[in-house]
Amino acid sequence: MRVTVDMDLCQSHGQCVFAAPEIFAFDDEENLVHQEHPDEAEREQAERAAALCPVRAVTVAPAPSPAAP
Repeated sequence: MRVTVDMDLCQSHGQCVFAAPEIFAFDDEENLVHQEHPDEAEREQAERAAALCPVRAVTVAPAPSPAAP
């Protein structure tokens, strides 16, 4: 899976951090950071984080397919 955050929309409410602390966090300067390709086992938490984002800045999508040779 691929998790993206539109930083132009993000207002650092932190709902994603509370919903999925394994994927999202604030750094020392209070900037949101996240894993772009978390483990598939964390999909439920990632989707919950996306649903809870009040500005819909978080997107969860399938992992990109590997390029064919």
